[in-house]
Amino acid sequence: MLDPRSEIYPSIEYRPIQPSDLEVLEKIHLALFPIRYEREFFLNVVNGHGIISWGAVDTSRSDEGRDELIGFVTTRMIAAKDSEIEDLFRYNNSHKDLTLLYILTLGVVDSYRNLGIASSLVREVIKHAASVSNCRGVYLHVISYNQPAINFYKKMLFKLVRRLPMFYYIRGQHYDSYLFVYYVNGGRTPCSPLGFLKMLVAKFWSKEEKSIPRWSRCKESSTLLASQNNNKRIISGEDTRSHV
Repeated sequence: MLDPRSEIYPSIEYRPIQPSDLEVLEKIHLALFPIRYEREFFLNVVNGHGIISWGAVDTSRSDEGRDELIGFVTTRMIAAKDSEIEDLFRYNNSHKDLTLLYILTLGVVDSYRNLGIASSLVREVIKHAASVSNCRGVYLHVISYNQPAINFYKKMLFKLVRRLPMFYYIRGQHYDSYLFVYYVNGGRTPCSPLGFLKMLVAKFWSKEEKSIPRWSRCKESSTLLASQNNNKRIISGEDTRSHV
């Protein structure tokens, strides 16, 4: 692991997360989050079952850990019509098949923080989203009190599109969520009067719950600094360093 006192800048490379990363990926999530993720989530990540991911490794390490994860980001591609920001695209019927890339978890181990790794991981996500012709954005949720995460995504040029009241329920208390979007491939917030009206109407529609995979229903949290389709997120732990 990196010695914070060292003057040697590590050489970081980025690659997809793979089956051999399973144990380390679970260990880092356990260290970063009080939330306990189900085994199914990690298996889906490392095997690429519905999840697109990137890992960061320090290739300058002299020990056996040259290919060991020191950072990660996990995402899922979803249909825009199944997201909480569907209304941002409803103003044009030709957009019915559009997709969005949703950030599930993002994290960097403590000794490698403040080296730009999280920013690089998010840029990988944005680059991938831009390469998918019908993808119009990357989005995520941040709990309202997590100012470091809010600042981070604003710095990365994500747009704050709405606030969701009482979105999270953590240890018996409700918290609001901010929803951030980074538009790609011409995606944008509708600014016409009609688009704005549809946005307001959709806020009422969003109260209707939609079904999502069991493993993503109450477990999604990101590291730095996260649900989709549910108006409220029940979380068993609290982590001020995550999208939660």
